[in-house]
Amino acid sequence: MTAARFRSFALAALALTLGVILWGAYVRATGSGAGCGAHWPMCNGVVVPRAPSVATLIELTHRLTSGVALLVVVVGYVWARRAYDKGHPARTGALLSLAFMVSEALVGAGLVLFELVAHDASLKRAFSVSIHLANTFLLLGSMTLTIFWARGGARLRLRGQGAIGAGLFVAVFGAMLVGVSGAIAALGDTLFPVKSFAEGLAQDLSPTAHVFVKLRALHPMIAALVAGLLLFGSGLVATHRPTTGVKRASRALVALVLVQVGAGLGNLALLAPVWMQLIHLLLADAVWITLVWLSAEALEEGPAAGQG
Repeated sequence: MTAARFRSFALAALALTLGVILWGAYVRATGSGAGCGAHWPMCNGVVVPRAPSVATLIELTHRLTSGVALLVVVVGYVWARRAYDKGHPARTGALLSLAFMVSEALVGAGLVLFELVAHDASLKRAFSVSIHLANTFLLLGSMTLTIFWARGGARLRLRGQGAIGAGLFVAVFGAMLVGVSGAIAALGDTLFPVKSFAEGLAQDLSPTAHVFVKLRALHPMIAALVAGLLLFGSGLVATHRPTTGVKRASRALVALVLVQVGAGLGNLALLAPVWMQLIHLLLADAVWITLVWLSAEALEEGPAAGQG
């Protein structure tokens, strides 16, 4: 079980996790979150439901793929301990990935058990969805750092980084905020769909609009502000830390942010169809992963520990 094979495995694990995340968004967008009832880990009180509905099949598929992703991360943690010497940062990344994968499963279970799924429009669901999104980003970030460290990157030095460190911190916080507001906006699109742009605008401006609708209206403004911050910040980092890795990550981040802005406008124009929501989410995850990689390239402190 060599370190080279572990790097390929870690990359495949990240790709699998992205697929599971997208399917989870499909569960939410189709209102299939209650497909297994208020039961977890069993589905409608049984292991294998008989004559399952479409919603049950969608939810059950998500649970099964989530279980596979958890097992893959467990294997990755064990593998990292065998492939790298004690003290190597790849071990830390694998441990963090496992911790956030477990918490991801627990948050998902909580949504089901407390029935914060399907057509529930409570503030508790908004809070839970926000926690779910934040944990998902932390999971993806941990898996990204695991790959970075497995490829020879050094641990991050957070202190003494000056304006670059502070700027990257603000960028990471801003990206997290956009993700949370986007998750609530997507929930609003699912629970309060509209048939035209004019209807959606009237719904957003109504003083009696549901809080999800009001927050949905704020998301584009937050996204535009943070997009500008990311575009400016990536150029600033590339100027002051002009390593090959930083330059590549900076160019990738700029390209993804611009594509994501276009996808966001398309999502608004098309009234958020499910397929567009999934593309928008995938691009959001790609922007986050690239931002984490850029931060790692810019803030690494020196040679990594030895590997086995």
